[in-house]
Amino acid sequence: MGRFRGGLRCIKYLLLGFNLLFWLAGSAVIAFGLWFRFGGTMKDFSSEDKSPEYFYVGLYVLVGAGALMMAVGFFGCCGAMRESQCVLGSFFTCLLVIFAAEVTTGVFAFIGKGVAIRHVQTMYEEAYNDYLKDKEKGNGTLITFHSTFQCCGKESSELVQPTCPKELLGQGHKIFGMIFSMVLCCAIRNSRDVI
Repeated sequence: MGRFRGGLRCIKYLLLGFNLLFWLAGSAVIAFGLWFRFGGTMKDFSSEDKSPEYFYVGLYVLVGAGALMMAVGFFGCCGAMRESQCVLGSFFTCLLVIFAAEVTTGVFAFIGKGVAIRHVQTMYEEAYNDYLKDKEKGNGTLITFHSTFQCCGKESSELVQPTCPKELLGQGHKIFGMIFSMVLCCAIRNSRDVI
């Protein structure tokens, strides 16, 4: 009977540790979702006339999922500490529902991946065309796209040069500098081999 008691105590503390990690992960998901919405690159999209509501819905769902994870972690901790069958049963049911929701979300994300890509491409095309129509106005969405994805324009960056990230423009100069220095280095080495 003593070994059985020791095994249950071990499981209890393992479950307690798991739920503490689950609760912390929920806190991290909430923090990430809120940071991405209000402090990350997505906050720049909200200043435009055409703000992508479907992106915000995804972030709010992320925050909701983090809150659910925290609640489930709390149920698990309480159930493990009090050794309550009712709370542990609720914990198991919540985990089962979360698992089913994750599988369903994964399937829908896989199926709808093309639609999401088309939405982003359409939004970029609209921002790109709006900028080309009125370059004086500027375009925050286009600037945000370019800085987030570290790109500049569609086929060429000449038309939208002012919206490109400065670091990206500097990268082109660095690449040419690296190429020229390597060519010069090889030329110097080859000339020394001849002498």
